[in-house]
Amino acid sequence: MASRRQRKVADLIQEEISDLIARKMRDPRVEGVTVTEVKVSPDLRYADIYISKLGSDEERQQALAGLTAAEGFLKRELAPRLDLRFMPDLRFHIDRSWEQGARIDALLEQIAAEEHKEEPQESEEE
Repeated sequence: MASRRQRKVADLIQEEISDLIARKMRDPRVEGVTVTEVKVSPDLRYADIYISKLGSDEERQQALAGLTAAEGFLKRELAPRLDLRFMPDLRFHIDRSWEQGARIDALLEQIAAEEHKEEPQESEEE
């Protein structure tokens, strides 16, 4: 469970990184990137930043590469905005939670369809 300080720092990083991506980055690979979540380590030394982008898996990988390449720029821009003793190392990850959610939805729909098919057979036997 994250401490209140971790959550506050994570929320601030998410807000500021989103702003920097939208307003200051000129790399076309990161256009349309959304920061979905930020998790900060207990010692505030690392920030795991989860991103999503519509498009193919290759486009998401390109966006990840663009953000990773811009880590130094992002840290320099973030430092005065965050006012922390140590600037956390930024680690970018692709957020795959929506894919898992879509898979769960598809499985639930499949189960519901199978149950619906079985219902008329049960009533005919009675």
